[in-house]
Amino acid sequence: MPAPLPPPVRKGLLALARRAISVYLSEGRRLAVGVDCPSIAPEPRGAFVTLKRRGGALRGCIGTILPSGPLDETVARMAVSAAVEDPRFPSVSPSELQTLSIEISALTVPEPMRAVEAIEVGRHGLIVSRGGRKGLLLPQVPVEWGWDKQTFLEQTCLKAGLPRGGWREPGTRIEWFEAEVWGEEAPE
Repeated sequence: MPAPLPPPVRKGLLALARRAISVYLSEGRRLAVGVDCPSIAPEPRGAFVTLKRRGGALRGCIGTILPSGPLDETVARMAVSAAVEDPRFPSVSPSELQTLSIEISALTVPEPMRAVEAIEVGRHGLIVSRGGRKGLLLPQVPVEWGWDKQTFLEQTCLKAGLPRGGWREPGTRIEWFEAEVWGEEAPE
């Protein structure tokens, strides 16, 4: 796991995510990091941005597993995607944005899982894939739902569209990763 991001960078990335969504919703354009605002996290990392309603209900979550550019650019891009491209939800409205909290997960590069016994709930995120199906759950998900290791594996299989026990079947690939996760409370 890379060194934790300093608190000012974490806070700056949360502000960047909120501003990126706001600019997109009000102006219809994507924020250009380095042009519209200074770059604050240039290291390449995969990241997910999660939007939640008051009370913690999911409102949108989109991310990229592998680094595809600087973390700040990825956060800005994924924030907008979580707000307007998550197929499970309608697009966020400008007035709704004011009521949502934002959580960022900065990922390590996934690696093949060594052993099921080595999975640490709350530390590892999982990716289960077989054939053309793939499911990913972030490390905080099993903690939020109170899942044990086996339930975590089963739920990741279900997310991939595989049967619960699909993780045991030949040809199933299981990868794990870690994530630095931080967030904010919904604005009042």
